[in-house]
Formats: sequence, C-alpha cells, structure tokens
Amino acid sequence: MVRVSTDIAGTPVGSTPSIDWPDLPARQQPSWDPAELAQVLAVLSTYPPLVFAGEADLLRQRMAEVSAGRAFTLQGGDCAETLADVTGPNIRDRIKTILQMAVVLTYGAGMPIVKVGRMAGQFAKPRSSDSETRDGVTLPAYRGDMVNGFEFTEASRRHDPDRLLRAYHASSATLNLVRGFTSGGFADLRSVHAWNKGFIQGPAQARYEQMAHQIDRAVRFLEASGVAEAEEMRRVEFYSAHEALVLDYERPMVRRDHRTGLLYDTSSHFVWVGERTRDLDGAHIDFVSRIRNPVGVKLGPSADRDTVLRLMDKVDPEREPGRLTFITRMGAGTVRDVLPALLTSLGEEAHRVSWVCDPMHGNTFTSPSGHKTRRFEDVVDEVRGFFASHAEAGTHPGGIHVELTGNDVTECVGGVNPVDLDDLGLRYETLCDPRLNHQQSLELAFVVAEMLEKGVR
Repeated sequence: MVRVSTDIAGTPVGSTPSIDWPDLPARQQPSWDPAELAQVLAVLSTYPPLVFAGEADLLRQRMAEVSAGRAFTLQGGDCAETLADVTGPNIRDRIKTILQMAVVLTYGAGMPIVKVGRMAGQFAKPRSSDSETRDGVTLPAYRGDMVNGFEFTEASRRHDPDRLLRAYHASSATLNLVRGFTSGGFADLRSVHAWNKGFIQGPAQARYEQMAHQIDRAVRFLEASGVAEAEEMRRVEFYSAHEALVLDYERPMVRRDHRTGLLYDTSSHFVWVGERTRDLDGAHIDFVSRIRNPVGVKLGPSADRDTVLRLMDKVDPEREPGRLTFITRMGAGTVRDVLPALLTSLGEEAHRVSWVCDPMHGNTFTSPSGHKTRRFEDVVDEVRGFFASHAEAGTHPGGIHVELTGNDVTECVGGVNPVDLDDLGLRYETLCDPRLNHQQSLELAFVVAEMLEKGVR
C-alpha cells in the first residue's frame, strides 16, 4: 500500500461532508429495515477513512501512464470476499500471487506494472435474480457478506445492515496487513523466491523459479554496484479496488479533502461500476461522477459508441488523464467481432481513457456437475482478442482484471497443470464466481508478458 504523509491524509476522522444525493434509480440494492439502516449509517459515517486522498491522486497519476501506453495495470483478487476468509494466510497468499504475476509482467515486458488488489471491500455481488428457490423454499438471493449470509436459512438470508460495519472492519484489517506486507520488507525484490514457497508446485512455478534466479543475478549486480538499497527495491505501491455496488456503504465513506475541498470515496483507491448498474441516468454512474478517485466502468458486448461517449461526458467531462478506465468483458467468442469496431468508432477519444480486459465474466458456463466454471483457455483467448483488437485500432491494451485466489482451488478448468471437469468438486470454495487458482494465475501472467513483449518490440 502506498505510504502517505500527514499533509495528504485527507479529512479528519468524523468530518463527513453533507451531500444531498439525488433520488435516482439504483439497481441491485439491498432491502434494509429503514430504522436499522439509519442507525448503522450514523455510525459508519463517523469511522476513519480506509484510504486517503493523496493515495487516490497518486493512483490517478499511475493510471494516466497506463492510458498513455507507458504502463500496464494488473487488477486481481476474489470474486467476492467473505468475512470468514479475512485471515492472515489468505491475504498473504493473495498478495504473493499478485506480486509474482507483477514481477513476471515487469520482467517480461520491461514496463511498470500498476498493482491493484480486488480486495478490502469486494464483499457484495450483483445477482441475476432477487431470490433463490430450493426444494420449494424461496429466500432472498445471497448478495455477498456485506448484505446477507450464504447459508440457506431465513435468518441468514435476511438483509442485515449491521453487516456494513462488519465489512468496514474486515476491510480495515485487510488493508492494515497489506500495508505491512508491501512496505515492511515482504515485497523486497530479494524475496522473489520466498513468494513461491507454500504453493503446490507445477510448470508455472518452475518457470517462475528460473526467472527468479535471473532476477537474483540482477539484484546482486546492483548490490555490487552500490545501488541496491533504493527504497523501490524494498517496497511496492499496492492499491485496493472493489465494485461500488452497495451505495449505502459507499456514500457514508465519502470524505472531503481538506486541501482542495473535493470529494473522495475513502472505502478504496479505485472503484468501478458494473455492467448491470451502469445506467447513464442511474445512481451508480452519478456517484462515481462526483468523487475524485480514479474510477472504472465495465462494458459488455452490447456497448456502443454513443453509450461510451455519454459515459465519458458524465464521468470524465474534462478528459483528465488517469481518471476513467473502461473494463471490457466481451467473451472469448465475441471480443474480436465487437471491440475493434468500438475502439475505431471512438477515434481519438479512445486514447483518453485506460482500457482493461476482464476475461472472466464473459466466459462462464455450468458444468455437468452443476458447478459454475470457466475454461482457462477461454480466459487466455479473450486476452489475446483484447490485445489483437487494440493492435487493429491503434490503441493501448492497458491491463487485465481477473478473479483469482492464492489458494489451490479447483474452480476453473484447464491450464498447463489442468483442472478437469471431474475435479471441480475437490476444492470448489467460491461462494459466487469461479476464480483462477495460483498456478493458473501465474500461467496467465507469463502468457500476457509475452503479449506485452511483442507489443513493446
């Protein structure tokens, strides 16, 4: 996590701006008890910020480099965090996986990698249906631990606003540990081998070890030259991100920066609006248009030139570098047909934002065993289509946005050390969407590094 000084630490604790949020339609929102919600919001609005204005400003500068083609962003983490999984080992292994992927990308492409964890706030998920029926019993759908529980009981599935406070504290604990990992020596480049320990070994890990030996040689050379004590060798910038879905959580976390008077969502450095909630006249797009954080908007295969331009005018009217990222989720079988035409139709406007590929959400299917899954080969194919589309349009492929875990789960099929359809039940642990395991994540990083290397050349 980036280190900040007190002069850019944002608004003092408890100083929450008075904002009259407009009464706009908001999809995918919980059905709270109004009296209980009012009590929770009164408490949440007094809690300290989780991130600071100066950190968000720095990330916006880094994303400006991405939009200019001088950097690449890696966004990764859980589909939906759970309160029970906010543990030291889980957070550590997720950070190790992202650090390994970033090193592979940096070493392969010779390009700065902006590291963003899909964590410390990703406790809610949109759902295709408001309810779920099992054996003739219908209950509210599970919307993530910020809203209700996964257990199929009336008490668990009740929308409980107290969970907003639990999500805040879990996010605070996560960020505290991430800050320690990324600035306290754990992320030191001398530890590239240590990041590989504790994982089940496979072809991707073996390839990583070979690369790590080469990095060791380079570090020893720098040490012998007397330049290896630089702070950049010992720590990394690491940012948090999540979908700004539950507005009753995001709005109380907005603070006014004491330097500029501008508004920041202090729940995360980067927030995005999903495909299901990006209505131009809806509350979610209105929300991200008011805050100064760098923000993202997801685009599915139905997105057209008019929609994208109207989103840019609403969220980023000044076309500020680093302000807006479009996260495309087209599907492996669609991306090559849709994305090049969209990019070309935007002309110069396509160069004023960052473009990131989400190769996960367009490639989901249900296995014969009933498990929701994705093929690793489809994930890779969509990334290849994303790069090919930008090459055709003359724009910059700015990053990948993937659902992953540091655990050796069996949720996505395929890969060099393949998970078969029959293996899905062995360690299928996600409560929502399937994630790449550690080996698949590392394998994807090597594939993307090769694509970047070709592009740089």
